[in-house]
Amino acid sequence: MQFSVCIDAVFKGLNQDTALEGVKAAGFRAYEFWGWWDRDIDALRKKADVLELNCTAFCTRFISLTDPGQRPAYLEGLRESIAVAKKLGNKILISQVGNDTGTVRTFQHKSVAAGLRAVAPLLEENNITLLIEPLNGRIDHIGTFLESSDEGFELVDEVGSKNIKLLFDIYHQQITEGDIIRRITANIFRIGHFHAAGTPGRHELFAGELDYRNIFKAIDEAGYAGLTGLEYFPLEDAVTGLEQIRDYVP
Repeated sequence: MQFSVCIDAVFKGLNQDTALEGVKAAGFRAYEFWGWWDRDIDALRKKADVLELNCTAFCTRFISLTDPGQRPAYLEGLRESIAVAKKLGNKILISQVGNDTGTVRTFQHKSVAAGLRAVAPLLEENNITLLIEPLNGRIDHIGTFLESSDEGFELVDEVGSKNIKLLFDIYHQQITEGDIIRRITANIFRIGHFHAAGTPGRHELFAGELDYRNIFKAIDEAGYAGLTGLEYFPLEDAVTGLEQIRDYVP
């Protein structure tokens, strides 16, 4: 299993140069982050190049797909995000679908599917993969619309674009639904990226109820060839924790 480090989580509160230096010091070669709009993207690319780090993924603007009235704004935000991805050299964008608007659930589901179908040609034209991410609504994202990976996989199938897949966040899905290994292996070709954190608490991978060694073994055996994003909040020194994860995972 190969990893990228989410600098906004693992190095929360530190400037991007320090965070990237920490990724390098811990022996990792890839990084990811959340929002691009409050960053100096040119400086980020320059620092990453000096350290020989690759950008794996980052988020699109947080604009709802559950509300069809926001679809033009979502499309514009996606165009902007694609331009940033080209600057950084990554091919993956992460998108949450938005909060539950309170309208009929099937209407919101159809709105998300229609919005994704509308942006699929733009993604295909630019060779970018967009990942929709289910989140847990119990602890971290109260009010979110998409919690179930099963519904996420349904959306991927309904849209039917090779450039739209699911981000399977193991931490979120353990809280929401469990049955992690079976859900992953049954849907491996619908998954474009993973996130990982210890559950509960969202700390280091070895500090929780999940045996990530078994999970990653199953992912590898299922044929996944991409990276897994380490998106957790460390209990100890960030670099030390990352080094321990390298030793923990075969």
